[in-house]
This record gives sequence, C-alpha cells and structure tokens, in this order.
Amino acid sequence: MAVDPFAELLRQLRCNADRSQDEQADAINAASGRATVTRREVSRYENGENVPTNHTLGHIAVACGIPLEPLLREAKAARGRRRKRDEVEGEDLDDVKRRTLLGGAVVGAAAAAEPWGRLAYALSKGARIDPESAGVLIDHAARLHVDELSESARSLQSRVESHLDAITAALPRAGTHERALTIAAGETAALAGWVAWDLGEHDKAAAYYGATSECAKKAGHPPLRALALGYASYGAATPTKALEMLSQAAQDVRGRGNATAAAWALGRYAEEAARSGDDAGALRALEQARFAYDFADHTSEQAWVRFVTPYRMDSLTLSVYGELQRQELTATADSAVERLGKELPDSGVVVLGDLASALLRGGDVDRGAYVAHQFAAAAESKPNTMGRQRAQAIAAGLPDTEHDLASHLLAFAS
Repeated sequence: MAVDPFAELLRQLRCNADRSQDEQADAINAASGRATVTRREVSRYENGENVPTNHTLGHIAVACGIPLEPLLREAKAARGRRRKRDEVEGEDLDDVKRRTLLGGAVVGAAAAAEPWGRLAYALSKGARIDPESAGVLIDHAARLHVDELSESARSLQSRVESHLDAITAALPRAGTHERALTIAAGETAALAGWVAWDLGEHDKAAAYYGATSECAKKAGHPPLRALALGYASYGAATPTKALEMLSQAAQDVRGRGNATAAAWALGRYAEEAARSGDDAGALRALEQARFAYDFADHTSEQAWVRFVTPYRMDSLTLSVYGELQRQELTATADSAVERLGKELPDSGVVVLGDLASALLRGGDVDRGAYVAHQFAAAAESKPNTMGRQRAQAIAAGLPDTEHDLASHLLAFAS
C-alpha cells in the first residue's frame, strides 16, 4: 500500500532537518514543553497510521520552522483520504505545494554544522511565513526566557537550540515578519549562549553571543546587543572589560520601552563596579537601576526581560550592598525575604544565593550560614542557571564550623 502524501511530507520534513525519529520526537517535545510524543508516534505519523492533531501540528511546525497553515490544510486532506480509504484520488499533494512547503526547511540543516552558523546563513535570506506561525515562534522564544528561572542549563540547552533551529529554518521565508523573527532569533541565541557558558562551553557561548549581535545589527535593534553584552559580562576577562560591556549595554537600552532592560544593565554595572572597588560608581548605578525599575513592566517589554523580576532586582541590590558591606544590607535582606514569602517562587533560588553571599561578605556570618542551608536545599529542588557559581561563592565565604555545608555546596558545584 502506498504511503499517504502527508505521511511522506512529515518524513521529508524530518529528513530535511537531519533528525532521526527519536530526535524529531525530542524537537516536537521541546516545542511543546512537554514530553508527550515518542519515536513510535513519529513512526506512526510517517507510515500513515495516524494523523497528528492540530495541536501537535502546531508543535511540528515550530520544530521544523515552517508555516502552520499548510500543515493544517494537508492534514485535513489526509484525514479526508483516510475516511474515503483512498490515498491518491483528488487529494494528493502536488509537486508545487510540496516544494513551497519544503523550500525553506532545508536551509537550516544544510547551511552549517552549528546552530549559530545556520542562523548567520539564514539572516541573508528572505521570503514568506504566515502570521500565526511567526507568532508561535516569537512567543516560544519568550517562554524560554521564563523557563530559565526554574530549569538547569543542562535541561534547557536542547530546547533552546532546537527552537533556534526552528526560527533559523523559518527566516529565509519570513517576509514581513523578518525583523520580528530576527529579534526572536537573537533572543534565543543569547539564551543559548548563556546556558552554554553555564555549562562551561565558553567558545560556544561566545559564538552564540556573536550571532545575537549580528541579529541586533540586521534588525536595527540595539537592545539585543545589550542582552548579549549583559550575559557575556559574566565571563569577561577582567572587571574593567565587564564594566565596558555593561556601559555599552546601558547605552543600547536608552529610550522608551526599555525600562526593565535598563534596570538590569545598570544593576549588573553596579555589581561589577562594587567588585572592582568603585563604591561611588556602584551606588550611583544601583540608584539609577532602581529608579528605572520603578517605571518598568518586565511582563510587557522585550521578551527576554521577563527574567528581570522584582526578586532578581532584590538579588542585584543584595549583591552590591554585600560587596560594599553597606549598612542597608540588613533592611534589604529583610525586605527580600518578606517578598519571597512562604512559597519560594521560581527566581527565589537566585535571591537566596545572592542573599547568603551578601550576608557572609557583609559580616553577618550566622544569618548567612542559615540562608546558605536554605539555598542548598532549594537549588536542588528548583534548578536554575548559575546555581553552581553561586554555590561556589557561598562555600568560599562559610566559616570553618560549616565545613559539611561547604563540602556539599562544592560537590553540587562540580
């Protein structure tokens, strides 16, 4: 019995993405955020034994970087053929449609061996994608930045890189959505760089940050470069270099609609200034950051600023006050703990980590050790990026009486 044209289309989409059936299932699950599709289910789709639901088709479109509308149309035709027990008459997918649907999907896999290389290639192309598919790709990029608050870099990496491939495959046919998709690609590449850096893959991180800067240039969108610079500043060779990056980032996010991004860039500048011994510069930048955040809405500005929650601003403030051993540390710590409440939010682990480090550096050793115990428990139950780095910093500041805790944190960091 001949394989249904729609089943063959699904198989070709997978092959064009250079994936096995297991990898295709992983890519679809990465798009949906749930592990609901198995290799066996992909095989059933490709053998014509089953037609995906419209909901699953949306995730397949994202995973393969193609418009959703043609998939829905061809799936409907395939269901009609199944009802009529007729695989060919009147409903076959003609060659023109197949070429149109598959035309852009090859680009991502063929252009280069690495995701950032494929993205660089795709940025030079242009065509069409429907508004619904563009919206799905853009919204999913935003959700990944939220997920970073509650997932480890290891668990997040494959999802981020799969989504970057999906956007890359769509870019050559982006048409009027090219700028929006380029920005979403840059946001996704920056997050890919961040998780790579957290995993110790520093060259890979630098390549992703470079891709983000290229997206910023292509889209004429300086806040994207600010995102890359802000992330890259954590791995800067010297404090001076970090301050240069963050100073440029702060310049890139001036203007309306960038209040949250400005607060984060200035807060990071304050952190690095404090570490470099520039007390006045650190306090001035922190004041500017907190002022900017008063006018910010991290839920409605650029997609990537959604991680800059009030809890994250608390952690930046604690970090600065702890480094400078300011008397404001105690009151800020009390306020941060009160904001966290009894149910620890996703970004609460970050606050506990920075609070423990700040208290230890600020001289409140007993309270710092107490919070360090809370951080150790929370970091394992609520993974997040930079958990290992925070664990190392806390372990270094613990007193000798907390040897067991320090050993536990160092083991966690390794």
